[in-house]
Amino acid sequence: MQHRTLGDQGLTVSAMGYGSMGTVVGYGASDDEQSVTAIRRAHELGVTFFDTAEMYGWGEGEKLLGRALAPLRDEVVIATKFGFTPDFGTDSRPEHIRDVVEASLRNLGVDHIDVLYQHRVDPAVPIEDVVGAMAEFVDAGKVKYLGLSEAGPETIRKAHAVHPISVLQTEYSIFALDAEPLFGLLEELGIGFVAYSPLARGFLTGTAKPSNDYTPTDFRAHMPWWSPDNYDANSRIVDQLTELAVGKGVTLSQLSLAWVLAQKDYIVPIPGSRNPDRVAQNIAATDVTLTAEDLARITEIAPTGGHGGRGTPSGWL
Repeated sequence: MQHRTLGDQGLTVSAMGYGSMGTVVGYGASDDEQSVTAIRRAHELGVTFFDTAEMYGWGEGEKLLGRALAPLRDEVVIATKFGFTPDFGTDSRPEHIRDVVEASLRNLGVDHIDVLYQHRVDPAVPIEDVVGAMAEFVDAGKVKYLGLSEAGPETIRKAHAVHPISVLQTEYSIFALDAEPLFGLLEELGIGFVAYSPLARGFLTGTAKPSNDYTPTDFRAHMPWWSPDNYDANSRIVDQLTELAVGKGVTLSQLSLAWVLAQKDYIVPIPGSRNPDRVAQNIAATDVTLTAEDLARITEIAPTGGHGGRGTPSGWL
């Protein structure tokens, strides 16, 4: 497994990470033991970067990831996030941050968190106050690196002026190109980028179904890419990408992940799967090389990403 450097503060992780949201929320029923097996399989195959959040099951996701990684703690980088409320509002008041981070340490069963993110910008709390509270944990040795998620240029600059930000995490895939205008700023400030949902929440696995085929608790039942207005057009994109992938002897998922890896050398995708075999398939994408012609063809197929919004507003603060 190749490694990549995220930011200028020394954070180095495997080129492919693992996103654990789906182990507890968002994609239908889950099996904890299968998820633990999948997480450990990822590590066996070279993954050192594992991502979770308070919001993923309100602590249950952190507990599951912590249990899975307990025997491997010294060999991995664990990231978690704060900032959502159970009704999907935001709360980044410093006193709330302190409570959440202490709970995350307990849930994960660790004495420090490697990467701490603000999960979403809170318009009610100045980012300077937020990062100041986060930096307290760095000073105390309980957090190593700081990150932001779904933040815009103004917030990134202000945050970085208070304490170095090592990484920005935002959705990014062939279907979701919103983050690309931020790359110049990240390069200027020396900040790495973590791409969540690099397989477009499953649409780029070739297993997508119309929205009404999912249960109401499944995120995909409510996302624009799956809506009747967009599903057929997005399926045609997938058909063309699949044709390209087959011609290269790889899967659609591997082609899509290789595309993310090819964009910048400071980007690390964090696909998530509860299936150990799918995890292995995803990791194999690190060995896929895309030619200039391949990349040009992908741009031709999906010049502006998927049809319909990604379901997360990009009016970044």
